Amino acid sequence: MSQIKRPVRAANQISLMLNQVLGPDRFPVDVVRLAQDYSQATSADPITKVVGESFDEFDGMLTASPDQSKWMIIYNTNWTEGRQRFTIAHEFGHYILHRKDKQLFECVNSRASVKGDLDPKIEKEADEFAAALLMPVDDFRQQIYNEEPGFELFSHLAERYGVSLTAAALRWIKVAPKRAVLVASRDGFMLWASSNEAAYNSGAVFATRKNTIELPESALAVREDSPAYGAKQRVPAHHWFENEHPELELVETMVATEQYDYTLTLLLLPDIDDGYDEDREDELLEDTVSHFI
Repeated sequence: MSQIKRPVRAANQISLMLNQVLGPDRFPVDVVRLAQDYSQATSADPITKVVGESFDEFDGMLTASPDQSKWMIIYNTNWTEGRQRFTIAHEFGHYILHRKDKQLFECVNSRASVKGDLDPKIEKEADEFAAALLMPVDDFRQQIYNEEPGFELFSHLAERYGVSLTAAALRWIKVAPKRAVLVASRDGFMLWASSNEAAYNSGAVFATRKNTIELPESALAVREDSPAYGAKQRVPAHHWFENEHPELELVETMVATEQYDYTLTLLLLPDIDDGYDEDREDELLEDTVSHFI
């Protein structure tokens, strides 16, 4: 077993080097060149090829040569450019974090992964590495300072960092100081949901991998009169989370629909003081794996 590396710390170390070499205005990250140049400069078993191919139900792969002297990243060219970039960064994360433990990493998309043989822990670590590498927290915080969360902000972030709008939105909720939950849905049912730490600690979590969860009747995503994006409303928090106090309200924003095959809904909850429940740890792990589409 290899020495454990922390994904965010490992990504931050590389970002610090990039800042010193390229300066702060260096986005989006040229992750193909970075993966090859960095590995060749720091390792005896470098990444020598990054290749795009067309696949069905497949995101990317990291694979070693028979003697493990070199590695190759393969990514799916059928996906958007932002998703391709995140996939390459994800596989680069496996290389940095996990290559001493395995010779082959096959990563399928989030819907297919429910049936797959993926290890949720290492997939989550590779996602964390990719997010921190492509969207470093210092620059990210500068971009979102005093900005209202929603479609326009997430679109700006997606363009700056060369990632999908979903990846930008997920990154935003992770650094948001207040309780925030991002929900992806289709046809009135949740596909997945991701809660930040503050929301998770208070119990605002949807276990979408264990349960089929229908959207509330009041949700913007199920209302026929809602505009394509940017719709916003205040609703009682217990419409979404039954354990919330009936007098508390949350802000619900539908951040994207027509140009995607699912709808994103951002839920901003008011502050409360609640304790940590260890029984919910598995739910948080399962519902935040591989959703950077």
